[in-house]
Amino acid sequence: MSTLRCAILDGIMTATMDITRERIAATEAVIRPHIRRTPLLRADLADFGLPAAPLTFKLEMLQHSRSFKARGAFANLLLRQVPKAGVVAASGGNHGAAVAYAAQRLGIPATIFVPDITSPAKAERIRNYGAKLVIAGNRYAEALAASEAHVAQTGALAVHAYDQAETLLGQGSVGLELEQDAPGIDTLLVAVGGGGLIGGIAAWFAGRTRIVAVEPEQSPTLHTAFEAGAPVDAPAGGLAADSLAPRRVGELMFPIARAHVERVVLVSDAAIRQAQAALWSCLRLVAEPGGAAAFAAVLSGRYRPSPTERVAVLLCGANTNAVNFDS
Repeated sequence: MSTLRCAILDGIMTATMDITRERIAATEAVIRPHIRRTPLLRADLADFGLPAAPLTFKLEMLQHSRSFKARGAFANLLLRQVPKAGVVAASGGNHGAAVAYAAQRLGIPATIFVPDITSPAKAERIRNYGAKLVIAGNRYAEALAASEAHVAQTGALAVHAYDQAETLLGQGSVGLELEQDAPGIDTLLVAVGGGGLIGGIAAWFAGRTRIVAVEPEQSPTLHTAFEAGAPVDAPAGGLAADSLAPRRVGELMFPIARAHVERVVLVSDAAIRQAQAALWSCLRLVAEPGGAAAFAAVLSGRYRPSPTERVAVLLCGANTNAVNFDS
C-alpha cells in the first residue's frame, strides 16, 4: 500500500474515532439554540392494515429546512472557521437547503450546487433562503465536482453532505434526542444515502439499540459497500435519487456502520410511494420519497418486527410538493 494511501486511511480512522457519544453530546449543546427538538408520534401498525404492534415515528421532517440536515449544517458552520468567501455545498437538495438556511440565520454567504434531478420544491427552498443556486450535472457526484472547483477558485468553506466529521456529529444528535424521549426502543430504521445520518446515529447508540439501514433498490450504496467490504460506486437512481443516491457512502461513516448497523433492507420505488401515501392518508404526515423510505421497509414487509419488538422509524425529510392545497 502506498504511503499516500496509508496517510489517507490513517486520517479517515482518526476522524472516525472522533465521532463519539461525548463529542455528539458536546455538538448537540452547541447547535441546540439553532435547531428544533423534533417530536415523536406513537402509532399502531394496525392503522396501516398490518397486525397490531406499536410503532414510534421520529418526526425529523419537522426540523428547520424540512429535514435532519439542518443539524449537520449548523454543526459545520458553528464548529469550523468560516472564511469571508462563505460556504459552499453540493447537494441533492436537502443538504443544500439546510446549509442555505443555517448560513442565512448566521449571516454567512452560501453557494449551493445541485444536479438537475433536484426537485423544484428543494430548489425553491434553497433560493428562498438567500443562497446562490447553481445547477451542475445530472447526479450528485457531478454537483460535488463543480462545488470542489468553486472552493479551489474562491477559498470558500466546503460543507460536505455526509463525509465530514462535523456533519456526522450534528446528525448524531437525532439519536441523542430519540434515546432521551423513547428510551425503550429495540430497533430503529433509518434511510441511507451517503450515510451521514445513520453514521451519526449509530455512533451515538454504539450497539445499545439495533440499527437497520433502509435503501432504495435502485440506490444500494451501503448494501454494495457491505458486500465489497469498503465504500464503492453503486447504482444511483430511482424515485428518491435526489436525496438517497450518491455514488457511494462516506469513508467516515463506513467503519461505524460496519460495527453498529445490523443489516441493510432494500425497498422498491413502489413501496416508497405506498409509504408516502399511507403516511398522508392515515396520519396526515407529509414525507418526500427519501423521508418515507424507512417506513416503506415496515409497510412492505421487507422488515418484519417480532411480536414484542419495540420499533422506531425515522421520517427524515419533507421537501416535496406532493400535497397541493391549490388544487
